[in-house]
Amino acid sequence: MNLPALVLASASPRRAELLRQAGFEFAVVRARIREVQPEHLTPHEIAQINACRKSRSVARKHPDALVLGADTIVCLGRQILGKPASMAEAGRMLARLQGRTHEVVTGVCLTHWRTRRQRVLVVSTAVTFHRLDARRIRRYLAKVNPLDKAGGYAIQEEGDDLVRGIHGSYTNVVGLPMEQLKEELGRWRA
Repeated sequence: MNLPALVLASASPRRAELLRQAGFEFAVVRARIREVQPEHLTPHEIAQINACRKSRSVARKHPDALVLGADTIVCLGRQILGKPASMAEAGRMLARLQGRTHEVVTGVCLTHWRTRRQRVLVVSTAVTFHRLDARRIRRYLAKVNPLDKAGGYAIQEEGDDLVRGIHGSYTNVVGLPMEQLKEELGRWRA
């Protein structure tokens, strides 16, 4: 079985670029759903639920396509650091993350509506920040727009200014765990 037409259920330019770099052809159809964050669920469960909601909402309208939905969450313990609403909030997030290790969790859901086939995976990467003073945080925020980025930062944009090291998938921190996704898409063909 060949891979059906691939649809990315996300408007994220970072996810689209990762797929392009890996050589995938795909269409982009933004999932128009409100992300949920029930307090009784773990960040892993929340990322999985949101990825599935995105994938299914687009797959219903494109039943013959293989629809890829994803949700990336930055968390410090069980506390989720979403997309900051202001530069001041982004600065506070970076100050909380400085000198510490946090987790970046991405849920991925592949849905083929016509065959009722679905596969879900969740990948976690540990990210450790340098110690940052207020000046270093301001300098980073002057270079990068943090407002559309979970946790207020992007590892691929001046990330060396913030990140001391990672344990796990780099592309997961960008927005899609490509190593695991390629493996899963390979199984889909079989």
